[in-house]
Order: sequence, then C-alpha cells, then structure tokens
Amino acid sequence: MVSIDGLTVEFGGTCLFKDVSFQINEKDRIALMGKNGAGKSTMLKILAGVRQPTRGKVSAPKDCNIAYLPQHLMTEDGRTVFEEASLAFSHLKEMEKEIDGLNNQLATRTDYESDDYMQLIEKVAALSEKFYAIDMTHFEEDVEKTLIGLGFERKDFNRQTSEFSGGWRMRIELAKLLLQNPDVLLLDEPTNHLDIESIGWLEDFIMQSGKAVVVISHDRKFVDNITTRTIEIMCQRIYDYKVNYSQYLELRKERRAQQQKQYEEQQKMIAETKDYIERFKGTYSKTNQVQSRVRMLEKLELVEVDEEDTSALNLKFTPSPRSGTYPVQMEGVGKSFDDKVIFQNCNLTVERGNKIAFVGRNGEGKSTLVKCIMGQLKHDGVITIGHNVKIGYFAQNQASLLNEELTIFQTIDDIAKGDIRTKIRDLLGAFMFGGEISEKKVKVLSGGERTRLAILKLLLEPVNLLILDEPTNHLDLKTKDILKQALIHYDGTLIVVSHDRDFLDGLVTKVYEFGNQKVREHLCGIYEFLETKKMENLQELERKKA
Repeated sequence: MVSIDGLTVEFGGTCLFKDVSFQINEKDRIALMGKNGAGKSTMLKILAGVRQPTRGKVSAPKDCNIAYLPQHLMTEDGRTVFEEASLAFSHLKEMEKEIDGLNNQLATRTDYESDDYMQLIEKVAALSEKFYAIDMTHFEEDVEKTLIGLGFERKDFNRQTSEFSGGWRMRIELAKLLLQNPDVLLLDEPTNHLDIESIGWLEDFIMQSGKAVVVISHDRKFVDNITTRTIEIMCQRIYDYKVNYSQYLELRKERRAQQQKQYEEQQKMIAETKDYIERFKGTYSKTNQVQSRVRMLEKLELVEVDEEDTSALNLKFTPSPRSGTYPVQMEGVGKSFDDKVIFQNCNLTVERGNKIAFVGRNGEGKSTLVKCIMGQLKHDGVITIGHNVKIGYFAQNQASLLNEELTIFQTIDDIAKGDIRTKIRDLLGAFMFGGEISEKKVKVLSGGERTRLAILKLLLEPVNLLILDEPTNHLDLKTKDILKQALIHYDGTLIVVSHDRDFLDGLVTKVYEFGNQKVREHLCGIYEFLETKKMENLQELERKKA
C-alpha cells in the first residue's frame, strides 16, 4: 500500500539512515523501535510527507489517506471541543459542495454530446459513489463516542478548546484523526497524555478498525497489544521482524549474540593477518602474500555489533534511615477548587514498605492529592507525615528545577555517595547520557532529556518515601526497565502516579482508584484491578460510562 524505497536522511554531516526500503501493507500494525536519536520520529514525518528525505522516495496510491499525530501539537482556539473534533468530516462537506457544483453545471450546459459533458457525468458519478458510500447520518454519534472514549465528558463538548491543557488538546487532535478513518495511521507517542481507561479504549479502536498503523511508543503493553510487526532502526539501517515487541526482543537478543560471535571471529582473523604482515613484510619471498593480505584488510567490511544491552545494570537506591511504621496517614481529606469538588472524605494509611499506585482518569485528583501530601496545597481533613520520613518527590515539572549551568555529569556527581560514585559513567550510559553527551550543560537539553536526568538524580538521594508523578512519560523502554527493577528492590515506601500498566505490573501491590470525587482502595496489583473494573474492552467501558 505504501512503499519506501532507498530512503536516506543526512544532516549536519550525520547519516541517520541509509538506503532503507520496506513496505506498509493493508492491516499492518507496526511498532517503530530504536534508541532515542535513532530517527524514529524523523521516519514518521517522512511517511507523513511533512519532511523530505535526502534521497529516496515514499509512494502511495492517490486515494490513500495517511493521518499523522506528532508528539507535540496544539489545536487552534476559537472552537468548542465538539466543533474541533467534527472538523474530521470537513473534507466530506467539501466533497458534497463539489458534487452540487458539478450537478449545477450539468443542469445548465446544453452540449450533451460533447466529450467534456461525458467526462463531467463520469466525474459526478465517481464522486457521488465515493460520497454516498460514507455514512454521514451518524457522524455526531461517532464524534461523541470517540471523545468519550478518549476521556471527555458530555459537559466538555461545548467548552472552548482553549480551556484545556496541552494533553487534553492532543486528545482532541487524536479524535479528529481517528474519525477520519484513515488508511494509514501514524502515531508518535500517542499514550503520553492518556489515562489507563483511554489507552484501553484506543487499543480496542485500533484493533477493530483493521487499518494500517505505524506507532512509536514507550508503553510496552500498548505496543505488545496492538502491533504484529516490529521495525527497528539501528546503525543507519532497519531490521524488520514480523512479530510483536516481546517476541522481537528475543529475536534481537539472538541476532546480537550472532553478531558478537561474527565480530569476535573477524577480530581474531584481523589480528592474525596483521601479525602475518608484520612478521613477513621484509621477506622477499613473501611479498605477494603480504600485499594480498594488506589489500584484503583494506577492502574488509567490518562487522558491527548493535549497542550494548545495559538492561542488566544493577541500579540500587542509596540506603536511607528507617522511617516510622506509617509514613502517611489521612483522615477525612478532601480538596475543592472554587465550587468543583475533586475528591472528598479520603481515609488512607500508607504503611512502611508499601508500593502503591494512584490511578484513574485525568482530572480526578491524583496529582492534587500528591501535592497535598507534599504540603503544596491546602486541603480539608488531616494528613500526618510519619516519624523520620524523608520524601523524594518527582513532579511532572521536576525537570525545570535542575541547575541549568551544571553539566549532566556534575549534576549526578554532586549528589552521588559511596560505592555508586564508581559507577556514575555506567549510570549515565544506562540513562542515555554516555560518552561526550555527559559533558553537555543542562540548559541545552530537551524536555525529555531533562526528565531522565531528574529521575536519575532522584534515585541517588537518600530518601525513604518516594513519590513519583508520571515518571515514565519520556523514558524509553530500556531505561524504564532499569528504573522499574530499581524500584522493585527499593526497600523504602513508594507512591507512584502512572497510566503505564506494564510499568506498574509486578511493582505495586495496592491500587488507589480516583473517580467520582472518591478515592477507593484495591488490595491487588494493576491487572487484578483492571479485571475488577472490567475495563478490558470498549463495550464494558461504554456501559460503565453510560
């Protein structure tokens, strides 16, 4: 359906990928993988036609509709949520207008026998067939379903888009794309601004639509659930696997082991050849053999081994003083903004060593309660912080609080204590700050890079209560795994606000659900909670909302 031929992208003397070719077929659901900076987003932009490659081409049928959701996008102001989402059907209204115009021409012209008149009839017939094949009678219902699936409530429909945060405006844009019913859907980190319910709805939508999808996502469960093919960008080329992400990891491990074996065999051969050249370069009778080996080495294509797998890095938290038995206790806690009640009468006890998750739809008070615990917001009721509790807090804006004049290395070196100091370079490498990158100043880092650095900094501080608010939004899958393993072995108390099911699975043993102005306790892991709430498919989710 979409053909990519000989794609090469170069900029600033760097080659991102070279002579890449593959095809996107009907019903393909592809995960685009690779480390940060490998060129995933660039590839998506080229497929969407918003960026041109240095060489090569992307070709698709003329009537192929490709829809693209970038990572960062803002909708225009001046329309309501419902009006903005309904723009998905604006092309059909334009088509209807064109058909009316052509019919008027047919009614007024008299050259019935001319070729032009016959071509006009054929054009009207083709356009009409295409237009009436699309069921416009239920478009308002479709808009409503899609908006509700993505977390909006009916009372939001008539609110101006300008009243919503960037994350919610991204959802409006996603709704527009889904309503267009595209042939190929290109999604760059679509789950970053979605809660657990909305991610489940989006999965179901993609699975049922039967259309081609290419997605970049750091949400492993989302990728595993929706994709059937994985294309990895690595060392300027691609590897195409006809499997989902988990199976791809196994195949990639086998491929790397094979590469390592070939690399070692080649290095041994090179060493032996150089030794032969060195020993016999002055021997007249061996001149031809020596020159032959020199030429062979010059022409030799070196075996490349993929990036080192640092996922086995054993990242441990800095030991901290033991806290009291109950680090956090709440009695009758509530919070309102003006006349809007966020939650009320929350009674919650966090025991030492608990690992708990705050989950629920956006806007139901998860981050608000965290800010109440931190003393950043006034609230009703009583929150008691226990004896000797030292809190480490990662807020969604934590990255903006770093000292911009320090380098990445200095930021970590300033707080690292004990044995961990000998592993600073390894830690920085695991969090994608290896080599020369560690000497960059914080002020030149992107938002995602700052987020990673802020989390790494937090991991090295001696605290016994960790509170993390959406820590994984900008972490790639490997870094996320390193963080998760460190948190599993963390002996302190953990409260994490997250919509990432795979990250929470096996990490938390208690879930607090926020919704309908209440906070409910569930003594189970994340998947048991999801089963309890029957949020596994669209029908159940819609019944629940109705």
